[in-house]
Amino acid sequence: MLKNIIYILSLSLFFCSCNDNNQQENSKSIPTVDYTQYVNPFIGTSKMGHVFPGATTPFGMVQLSPQTNFEVMFKNDGSYNTETYEYCAGYQHKDSTIIGFAHTNFSGTGHSDLGDFLIMPTTGNLVLDPIESNDTKGFYSKFSHDNEEASPGYYKVDLDSYNIKAELTASERVGFHQYTFPKSDSSHIILDMVYNVYHHDNKNIWTFIRVENDSTITGYRQTKGWARDKKVFFAAKFSKPFTSYGHKKYDTVKYDGFYRRFKQGENFPEMAGKDIRAYFNFNTTESEQIKIKFALSSVSSAGAMKNLETEIPHWDFEKTKQETQQKWNRELSKIEVETLTEAQKTTFYTALYHTNLSPIIYEDVDGQYRGLDQNIHQSDGFTNYTIFSLWDTYRALHPLFNITQPKRNNDMIKSMLAHHDESVHKMLPIWSHYANENWCMIGYHATSVIADAMAKNVGDFDYNRALEASVNTASVSYFDGLGDYIEYKYVPDDKSHSSVSKTLEYAYNDWCILQMAQKVGDQNLEQQFYERSKYYKNVYDPQIGFMRPKLANGKFRDEFDPMDTHGQGFIEGNAWNYGLYVPQNIDDMIDMMGGKDRFSQHLDSLFTMEIDDKYIAKHEDITRDGIIGNYVHGNEPGHHIPYLYNWTNNPEKTQARVRMIMDTMYGASVEGLCGNDDAGQMSAWYIFSSLGFYPVTPGSSDYALGSPLVKEAKIHLENGKTLSITANNQSKDNVYVKSISINGKLIEGTSISHKDIMNGGKINFEMSNQPK
Repeated sequence: MLKNIIYILSLSLFFCSCNDNNQQENSKSIPTVDYTQYVNPFIGTSKMGHVFPGATTPFGMVQLSPQTNFEVMFKNDGSYNTETYEYCAGYQHKDSTIIGFAHTNFSGTGHSDLGDFLIMPTTGNLVLDPIESNDTKGFYSKFSHDNEEASPGYYKVDLDSYNIKAELTASERVGFHQYTFPKSDSSHIILDMVYNVYHHDNKNIWTFIRVENDSTITGYRQTKGWARDKKVFFAAKFSKPFTSYGHKKYDTVKYDGFYRRFKQGENFPEMAGKDIRAYFNFNTTESEQIKIKFALSSVSSAGAMKNLETEIPHWDFEKTKQETQQKWNRELSKIEVETLTEAQKTTFYTALYHTNLSPIIYEDVDGQYRGLDQNIHQSDGFTNYTIFSLWDTYRALHPLFNITQPKRNNDMIKSMLAHHDESVHKMLPIWSHYANENWCMIGYHATSVIADAMAKNVGDFDYNRALEASVNTASVSYFDGLGDYIEYKYVPDDKSHSSVSKTLEYAYNDWCILQMAQKVGDQNLEQQFYERSKYYKNVYDPQIGFMRPKLANGKFRDEFDPMDTHGQGFIEGNAWNYGLYVPQNIDDMIDMMGGKDRFSQHLDSLFTMEIDDKYIAKHEDITRDGIIGNYVHGNEPGHHIPYLYNWTNNPEKTQARVRMIMDTMYGASVEGLCGNDDAGQMSAWYIFSSLGFYPVTPGSSDYALGSPLVKEAKIHLENGKTLSITANNQSKDNVYVKSISINGKLIEGTSISHKDIMNGGKINFEMSNQPK
């Protein structure tokens, strides 16, 4: 209670600064409840959740977070180091060491990059290697989770090896460090420019540090990783002048021009090389605090300095921390819930927190950003965003934004359209980050995000421009089997990997373009993409009842095992689960597969059968933690499957399955995510399902009904209206829905519309322990 009183009083003392067209904050009054208390950033930091626990703002450019191990991407023999995969977010809860605090991190991805600008405070003899070598301790520190704390916008840990307390907070573009040192005449702050998440010997292209004065440094780093040409600039200020400084190069210098005249390693104000680590020395008194403001920019170090001076012009760490907590509280308060247990409330608000971590703002305070063409652009009428993990996030995260973040989602779509315009391929993003297209996964799901917004009348982006960009994307013949898909009306398995998955996803994407064409009244495109949206039929084999790889000669491939997740025409799935991916025409898929009763039995078998380890052994993303029978909730392609019972004669099974998944696949512990959070998609599924509905078909204005987990919920909408959701007679056993009413009117069927939500009012679920 005292904590809440102090928090509420503090709200009146600080005003949340807004630097992004004033659109990023909800206009409603400051919440009087501290919703950040229900968030546990450590949820998902164990095993394959791949989330980070550090400090960031909602959708912030900076993710200032501890890194707990240094795993190179390739072994000495050149083979892939599988342990690298555990460190997609740089942190694993099982570890007991910290090697520093990096300013950029992905949240919950299945591949990785980033980890830029690692900072580590130390005392004693100066050591510039992060891990032990030649029987010499590295600069890492031991730590205990007992002395570690994380909440939205704040992270704290005791670095036991140095008796240093580390505290972190952040604004959108600036990381704010506060280190409390012991008395020492040999205190150091190390800036490691070698470290990367997913590091390999050739990842760094060039790094540069410039010492502007005795307390200010600037610089940049260029890397070649998942993003093949990533440039990040920085500007940093120390709260206290350093007494001396220097750096060490870790690459062989073959030619250094006339810089060889200088003793560059010590007190030389330019540090440059492929791999360098810099250090800054201080004398500290007992409990003296040294603070660092570390700003990022994609444009220039001057842009980074402008970001720093605009967002945190002072040295009041607590002020920034509280301002950032207010920003988080505004976002979290958009959905107020009452749950059966406190653990469920923690799970819910942590999931909501995870859905607000990316995409991230990717422009300076003046609106400049680096584009896909590597030129500098000026945003005009929108805020530019990056990190579009679209194969994952089109399913539920972006549909959630159409309810909770419509203004941001509008800007994200405008960012995608800018990406298209800057693309030499004239394509919308596939999986893009930091002014780079990394081409990960399949399909062209920006079309889904755009079609969903158009279907729900979200945003003021140009519909005709969006349609043109989508058609351009769907016409690039050299992209990932797309030319063959257009020619053969399916992706031939002997011409492209993951052929069935690609066919299914392209057909759905084409249906999304069909919806756009209908919206703008283009009948020619409507007919063209209507035909393409039916191509899923061409990879269904009625003889065996499964989607199946087909060859260019028109025959199905002979060697085929519908249980195997490797080499059977599917990516990260098998025919049993990924073969149920026809969200644009579920009724036709069910008829094709034998009718409602037979399809319902297929779903029953999917959830109850066992899958042998040999069928999932070759996939990092498919683990036992996320599997129920042969249903894989830890991976995205099956997220719609529990709701498919709604299209059979057994919608009550959707209700039971959804509640079972929420109870078993999510939780309030560090292992509370059953797989990669995938940039918020896993968490978005939980938010929707907890509220009682889910967007099975993005691009449609309808949501499939399930079984709410909450007792009550209030969604505060940007249009000023409030939707209240009540689950009467809610309990752990009452998982079935007896009836549903909206504003007192009983609902027939198993869906509700987007208008039902955005109009506000009341949705009442009458719960029961017996199926209707």
